[in-house]
Amino acid sequence: MAISPEEVLHVASLARLTLAPEEVGLFTRQLGEILAYVNKLAEVDTAGVTPMTHVLPEPEAFREDRVSDSLPREEALTNAPAREEGAFVVPRVI
Repeated sequence: MAISPEEVLHVASLARLTLAPEEVGLFTRQLGEILAYVNKLAEVDTAGVTPMTHVLPEPEAFREDRVSDSLPREEALTNAPAREEGAFVVPRVI
């Protein structure tokens, strides 16, 4: 799939970029090469290939949800630089 200089300029305007004329030519050629490579990948027969989310097999990273006790308030505030009425004191943001 070829890309035209007009399409490069359109994408540049969407990205709010200003391109010099020599950049338009360079990006047209480079994007054309990328699109040609992607089209080449589309020719590969993947009929028997199982879809995967990782290159290496990994165990499930998620743990099961379990109800447990919360951290006691005093323990949570132990290292707080400033606290007041059982809460962290932070600078006011306006």
